[in-house]
Amino acid sequence: MYTLYYSPGTASMVVHLALLEIGAPYQLELVDFDKKAQRDPTYLKLNPNGLVPTLVIDGQPRVESAALLTMLAERHPEAGLMPPAGTPERELWQQWVVYLSNTLMSAYRLWFYPEELGNEEHPPAVRAALQRKIESVWDHLDAHLAAHGPYLLGAQFSGADLLLTMLMRWSRNMPRPVTEWPALKNLANLVRARPSWKKLYELEGLTEW
Repeated sequence: MYTLYYSPGTASMVVHLALLEIGAPYQLELVDFDKKAQRDPTYLKLNPNGLVPTLVIDGQPRVESAALLTMLAERHPEAGLMPPAGTPERELWQQWVVYLSNTLMSAYRLWFYPEELGNEEHPPAVRAALQRKIESVWDHLDAHLAAHGPYLLGAQFSGADLLLTMLMRWSRNMPRPVTEWPALKNLANLVRARPSWKKLYELEGLTEW
């Protein structure tokens, strides 16, 4: 039994999707950001960073969404979220997951939390630079999918596509949302049609995108 500490629509989303794809038993524990539950001392014992997700595996709390996706994929190879070890596809999967984590997730962090750069709101030049950074990643990914898609690994869906689609969802209120890139929009539509995505929306009470 896994226990996922989550907040709807946040980085915990990819871990919840992976759990649904796997079909393993799990329970959900809401971390209510409106009540600052992520700063509660009890939660900080599980995740000293005060972030979500936290996934309790065999009684031990584990953190970082991309790492948790990898752990679940490795623990449940029958779900097909990650290609087999020792294959070129596995190497590409690792490459994409690290790329998405290092580029998009870090840039989004600064986009959504300007106080981390010392401002209540981003100065126009900083906001424009962050937007360009994120959109340059969309350019790269859209070109890759147009040439080698429809999924990141080609014809085969994987957990990397769950991570990418979660990150695409976060762009929905940006000046240029990701759905303006055709190959990325196609991938998003494929992932959103999966039963796991629909079930997550039901369980987490999400409605947008």
